[in-house]
Amino acid sequence: METTDTSQLLVIHNALLVNEGQSLPDSWVAVEGETIHSLGQGPVPEQLLHRASDIIDAEGKILMPGVIDEHVHFRDPGLTHKGDMATESAAAAAGGVTSVIDMPNTNPPTVTLEALDDKKRRAASCCTANYGFFIGATNSNIDTLLSADYSDIAGVKLFLGSSTGNMLVDTPSTIERIFREVNALIAVHAEDEATIAANRKALVERYGRDLPIAAHPVIRDHDACFLASSRAVKLARETGARLHVMHISTGDELRLFSPGPVADKRITCETCPQYLIFTDEMYPALGARIKCNPAIKRPTDREDILFAVNHDVIDTIATDHAPHLLSEKEGSALTAVSGMPGIQYSLPVMMDMVREGLMTVETVVNKMCHAPATLLRIDRRGFIRPGYFADLVLFDNNCEPYDITDASAMGRCGWTPYAGLQLGGKVDMTFLNGRPVYRHGIVFADRIGMPLRFNHD
Repeated sequence: METTDTSQLLVIHNALLVNEGQSLPDSWVAVEGETIHSLGQGPVPEQLLHRASDIIDAEGKILMPGVIDEHVHFRDPGLTHKGDMATESAAAAAGGVTSVIDMPNTNPPTVTLEALDDKKRRAASCCTANYGFFIGATNSNIDTLLSADYSDIAGVKLFLGSSTGNMLVDTPSTIERIFREVNALIAVHAEDEATIAANRKALVERYGRDLPIAAHPVIRDHDACFLASSRAVKLARETGARLHVMHISTGDELRLFSPGPVADKRITCETCPQYLIFTDEMYPALGARIKCNPAIKRPTDREDILFAVNHDVIDTIATDHAPHLLSEKEGSALTAVSGMPGIQYSLPVMMDMVREGLMTVETVVNKMCHAPATLLRIDRRGFIRPGYFADLVLFDNNCEPYDITDASAMGRCGWTPYAGLQLGGKVDMTFLNGRPVYRHGIVFADRIGMPLRFNHD
C-alpha cells in the first residue's frame, strides 16, 4: 500500500471528514506526492480512481488533519536518557501528531543560533514528524533574539517561572524589551517565582522537607499562576506584542483572555490534556506521575478549563510532553521531577471526551490542528485543503474498548500518566507529507518530517 513514487496518487475514501468546523460523511481526499490534490463528498471522480496507485477504504472512520503539538520537550540534546528526536517523534506518529514545536530547555539550552542549528540537524536525521523550534530567552541574549530570522523559528519561549532547565528570566527591563522589540510570537511559562518561593518556605518551616506530592499545587498555587499571567497580559496589551500563555491550569487565569477565533487575537492561551483529565484529588493515587509545572489543581479548575475550551477562550490544546524516567519521578514534592509524557495519547484521550459528550470532534480538530497552525502562522499545515501538505490522521472512534498500559507506551521513558484509562478510540493511520508514517502499531522510521516554515509578519 505504500507509495515510493511521490508523483503517484493516493485516494482515501468512505471517510467521515472532520475539517474546518464540519463533519462530512462519505468523503474522500486525494493526495498527490506531498500535498493534497483535491477532496469532496460522495463518489470519487472516475478520473482520480483511474490515476490512483493506492486506494484506501476508510470504512467510515474519521479523517482529520494531522495534530500540531506546539509544546513538546523532546530532550535532545543533553537529556537523551529521557528521550530524543527519534524516540519521541515515534510516539508522536503513533498518536496522530504530524508536527511538533520543541522547547529550548535542553542541555545546552537553545538560546543561541548555533544551538538552534544543531537541533535542526538532529531533527532532520531522524524525526518522524515535521519540526519547528522555539528559541529561548535569557536575561542576556536579547541581541540574539533581535537578530534571529523567525521564518524558521516558531517564536521566543520565555520562562517567567522556574521549571526544568533553569531558564528563568527575571530582569524586568529585559522582559519589556522582548515584548516591545521581538517581531515574533512570545510564548510564556507564567508562574510567579516570589509566590512559589514563599509558599515553599512556609510549608518546609511547618512540615519539613519531606512533603507529599499533594503539596505541589499548594507550592505552585493559583496566585502564582494568576500573578504571572496577568503581568504578561498587561505588558502585551501595553506593547502590542503577540503573546501566548502556555499550559493554563487555573480557572482564575481565564478572565484574562477573550473568546473568539484565534486569527483575531494577539493574546492567546493554551491548555493541556492533563488539566482536562486529572485533578488534585488524584495525587494520592497517582503521585508524581501527574506532577508537572504548573501543577494540576482543583476539580473546579478542570471544569472552568473545559468550559473555556468549548467557548473559544482557550485557543489550543498541546501536551507539554516532557518525558522523565520513572526513577526520576520518585521522592517528595520538592525532589521528584516535574513533567510527564503525553504525546502518544493526547488525541485518543481528547477523542474519548468527545465520546463522553464533553466536547465535539470539531472542537478537538480546531484546538489541536487548525488553531495551532493559525496561531503560529505555519505554512500550509493544519487544514485539509488543496495544495496543503498531506498531514492526515485516520481515527477509529468506535473500536473495541482497550486499556492504556505502560507497556503500550512508546518513547524512551516507557510509561504514561494515562495508564489505567479505558478508551474507545485509537489512531488507525497517520500520514506525514502524503506517506504513511504509522499504521496499526507500526511506525515507519524512514519517514522523516520537514522543517516547518512560519510567517510572523
